[in-house]
Amino acid sequence: MYINAMGHYVPTGRVPNEYFEKVNGLTPEWILQRTGISTRSKADADENCDSMAINAVEDAMAKLPYDIKDVDLIVGAYYAVFDSVATAAHVVQQKYDVKGAKVVYASAACSSFINGLEIVEGYFAMGKAKRALVICSEHNTYYSNEKDPKSGHLWGDAAVAFFLSKEKEADSDIEILDIFTEGLGNVGKGPGGVKLRPGEDGISMPDGRDVFINACRYMIYALNNALSHTGLTKDDITKFICHQANKRIVLQVAHQLEKPLDEFINNIETLGNTGSASAPLVLSQHKGELKKGDIIALMVFGGGYSCGCFIVKI
Repeated sequence: MYINAMGHYVPTGRVPNEYFEKVNGLTPEWILQRTGISTRSKADADENCDSMAINAVEDAMAKLPYDIKDVDLIVGAYYAVFDSVATAAHVVQQKYDVKGAKVVYASAACSSFINGLEIVEGYFAMGKAKRALVICSEHNTYYSNEKDPKSGHLWGDAAVAFFLSKEKEADSDIEILDIFTEGLGNVGKGPGGVKLRPGEDGISMPDGRDVFINACRYMIYALNNALSHTGLTKDDITKFICHQANKRIVLQVAHQLEKPLDEFINNIETLGNTGSASAPLVLSQHKGELKKGDIIALMVFGGGYSCGCFIVKI
């Protein structure tokens, strides 16, 4: 399975740490020390999950070696929905008149994007699709409660779009070596660890400590499972990308893997936690810095709980 093109969209708006001191009483220094975040991205009033998704698709299409109308599967994989019926995947199909394509939506909190890749892998294996588009657009600030001192200061907005094919399309294609996901609803606080209830208090994280402990543990667990399927070891990995939930989680994962921090690529300091878009967003943003033959491991942990990892070869 191959990535033919990647694109992303990050809103231009930024919310600095200073904003939250008056809103929830947290000082800029405390937020930076505890999360590694200095600013976070925020969509404009006229933007939403769907518009950001279209912008990411447009960015990816500029590098696509075939027509978008040749796509026969579109997967929307995200959780911060604008519309839970007419999803961003359906909006994209309409905009580009992608006739005959299967269109599905999947949500697994911050593991959503990798679960979307796994859905594509399944359709490819069954012979039901040959070219696919995975869209992940997270409008976290649409749901976040800025007054919440536990998590109101974490969230940022962004979108990514990956075009994929069963067979290699061009020399520039990125090969996906393995995809691993697992549900962890039976672990720790499970479904109670992170919540998004629009009719109540939006996105909330009642027990950040439980999330922290399990994120550190299960991102490494997911990495080890993916590595075991490829015959690779952690020393074969050129760069690591963690879900951008908290810089301290990245530091702890690096420590447990006995890897220097310069082998990890991050964007959390300027963009905040952009949800399930975060890890693939880092890859898309930094693709130009990577060399042919580099092997990148992307690890995630999601509320609910869930975890995942996918490994790519540039």
